[in-house]
Amino acid sequence: MSAAARTGTLLSVVVPVYDEQDALPAFAARLRPVLDGLGARYEVLAVDDGSTDGTAGLLRALAADWPELRTVRLRRNSGHQAALTAGLDRAVGDYVASIDADLQDPPEKLAEMLALARRDGLDVVYGVRADRSSDTPFKRGTADAYYRLVRRLVGRHVPAGAGDFRLLSREAVEALRALPDQPRVYRLLVPWLGFPSGEVRYVREERVAGSTKYPLAKMVRLALDGITGFSAAPLRLATWLGAAAFLTCLLLLVFCLAAYLSGAAVPGWTSLFAAVLFVGGVQLVCVGLLGEYVARIHAAVQRRPAYFVAEDTARRAGPGGGRAEPGGGPGEPGEPGEPGGEWAEPGGGAGEVEGERG
Repeated sequence: MSAAARTGTLLSVVVPVYDEQDALPAFAARLRPVLDGLGARYEVLAVDDGSTDGTAGLLRALAADWPELRTVRLRRNSGHQAALTAGLDRAVGDYVASIDADLQDPPEKLAEMLALARRDGLDVVYGVRADRSSDTPFKRGTADAYYRLVRRLVGRHVPAGAGDFRLLSREAVEALRALPDQPRVYRLLVPWLGFPSGEVRYVREERVAGSTKYPLAKMVRLALDGITGFSAAPLRLATWLGAAAFLTCLLLLVFCLAAYLSGAAVPGWTSLFAAVLFVGGVQLVCVGLLGEYVARIHAAVQRRPAYFVAEDTARRAGPGGGRAEPGGGPGEPGEPGEPGGEWAEPGGGAGEVEGERG
C-alpha cells in the first residue's frame, strides 16, 4: 500500500471541459486506471464550462459508472480560468490537481507529481513541458518573450513550459481562494504565492480529438490579464512614451528652426505629418493601456460572480463518507430572486450563484 493510502490522503482532480465529447471517453479511460492505482482515496471534479455539444450528457453517463466522478455544469461559457475556480471552490482533497481533458497533458504524471509533493514537502508541483518543438516558431517566440516579461513583473520564477497542469496542497488552494483577483490567471497567481514548488517534466502530446479552445485571441486576452493584473509597469511605460514623444517633437522643432535660420527650405507638411502621426500613435497606446486598467477596476467594483452553476453533484457524499463543504461550511442563503440558489464568497473573492436542478 502506498504512503498516500496509509495516511488517508484524499486527492482531488479538477478537469475543466468545454465541447470535449470526442475526447472525454479516451480521457476517462486513461485517467481512471491511474487514479485507481494510486492506492489513495480520490475524487474527480469535472467542470463543464457551458458546452454546446454532448459533453454534459456524456459526463452524466460516465458519473453513473464512476462513483468518484462529480460533475459541475456552468450555465454559460465563463472561460477556462473560471472553470478552474469552480473546481477549486469544491475540491476537498489534501492535494488538488488540475488537468485538461484533451490528453495533451498525460494523466500518468499525476502519480509522480503526488509522490514528489509528499516526499519533498512541496505545496506546488508544476507539470512542465520538456520542450516546445511541436509549437510553431511564432508561438515559441511569443511564449518565450511573454514568460521573460512576467518573471520580471511577478518577481518570482514562473516556469516557462508550465500551463494549468499542476498539483496544489490544501494550504495553497486555500491561499488561492483567499485572493480577490478577478479575472484570475492561475499560471501567474500560483508562483506569486511563493509556496515551495517542484517540477515534473513531460512531453506534451497532440490533442486526442477536437480542436484547441485557446485560439490566438484568447491567448492574447490571457496575456493582457496577466500583465495588467500583476504590475503597473504598462502605465509607467505610457509615461515614458509620452516623454519620448515630447522630446522627439522638441528636437524636430529645433531642427526646423535651425533650418529656417540657415535659409534652408523645410517642407512644412512633412514635419507636421510626422509629428502628428507620432504623437497620435503614442496617445492611442496610452489610452489603450489606461483602458485595460480601468476595465479591471470596473470588474472589481462590480463584484460579479466568476461563474453561474446550473447543475452540481460535487457537494454530495464524497469518497469514504460525508462530503465536507469547501471552506468549512455551507454557503449563505441565496440572493433574492434566485430560486434554490446559493451565494458563496470563495475566500473573499468573486462569489457564485448556484441552482440545484432536480
